[in-house]
Amino acid sequence: MNNNSPRKIQITAALLLMLALFPLLSLATDTRLMTDFSTALNDWAERSFAGNTTYSIVTLDGKEVLQAEASGTASALYRETRIDLQQTPFLQWSWRIENTFGPAINEQSKPGDDYPARIYVVRRGGLAFWRTKTINYVWSSSSPANQRWDNAYAGKNAQMWALNSGDNQAGEWITHTRDIRADWREAFGENIDSLDGIAVMTDADDSGASVRSWYAGLSFLRERPAGQ
Repeated sequence: MNNNSPRKIQITAALLLMLALFPLLSLATDTRLMTDFSTALNDWAERSFAGNTTYSIVTLDGKEVLQAEASGTASALYRETRIDLQQTPFLQWSWRIENTFGPAINEQSKPGDDYPARIYVVRRGGLAFWRTKTINYVWSSSSPANQRWDNAYAGKNAQMWALNSGDNQAGEWITHTRDIRADWREAFGENIDSLDGIAVMTDADDSGASVRSWYAGLSFLRERPAGQ
């Protein structure tokens, strides 16, 4: 696949515009906590960039979770909502993968910009769409955990942040709790008190490979749970 094609450039531009326009209408602050997708999936919309990742609610380990299957495809589930980080500064979720793309993939290059699991938080730049910024928390195939880098297509305004790496924990549920304001200061050197959206994405369009992953328990919390 030619990853420098006009189609791929158009996809990248569409991604930036989607993030920049979170949301177009003035929305009141959403003080609800986001819980399992099975109870609130209708609140999410899908945006396709290269075919459609298949998102569905399945039962796994006795609970309903979001399953994502990508085979040379890339689409995101996103939710446009104002999130008050002064009230709920912590983002928690669990994810699980079947496999990564292997250690040979270079995720910091355009041909390797694929992730079996990612969750990204967005702060829009209004009409100045180039000021829109996002942190992408990812399960990396080849980059070590805790490493952060500029997205290969979107540049420094889209920070990729590896939380898990490789296949050693494939098949296991891993739970993360992130202090969004602290992460934002580290990534961008800015203090923020709100977000404009959140998205989930499993993508394999650059590699053309196939991956499957699961997500559960996505919530904004007022306090960090004990022991985390």
